[in-house]
Amino acid sequence: MFRGQYEHTMDGKGRVSVPARFREVLTELDVTGENADRIILTRTFEQCLVVYPMDQWLNFEEKIRKLPQFNPHVQRLKRVYVAGAVEASIDSHGRLLVPQAMRDFAQLARNCVWVGQLDTIELWAQESWQGAVDAALQDPQELSKAMADLGL
Repeated sequence: MFRGQYEHTMDGKGRVSVPARFREVLTELDVTGENADRIILTRTFEQCLVVYPMDQWLNFEEKIRKLPQFNPHVQRLKRVYVAGAVEASIDSHGRLLVPQAMRDFAQLARNCVWVGQLDTIELWAQESWQGAVDAALQDPQELSKAMADLGL
């Protein structure tokens, strides 16, 4: 599973190192032995990017394919997640080249934060990540109630 957060810097070409621990997990999750360096990078409903291991993404696509195509929520999901998805590779130096359009979407510049989300990874601009954490901690009682409602 992907856990923790790691700060990395993006170079002028848009390359950012994928944390070594996350690369290890990608290798462990690679069912076929062919996809450890291949990932799907996509937008999300937050101002960040989401990294899916290839096998996880294929399972996600299969679930979406089974949903009713004319449901407006499904259409919006496809417009954000599927239309925004690109296949990318981690190079031999452990770096990911983030396309310019994705950098613009997530406002990624020099300081980035990789955030483990169990089955996926998020990539945030450092300032946006801090804002998301601060927002999540604004009302600890509401967060505690939500966790209880989820059975956690």
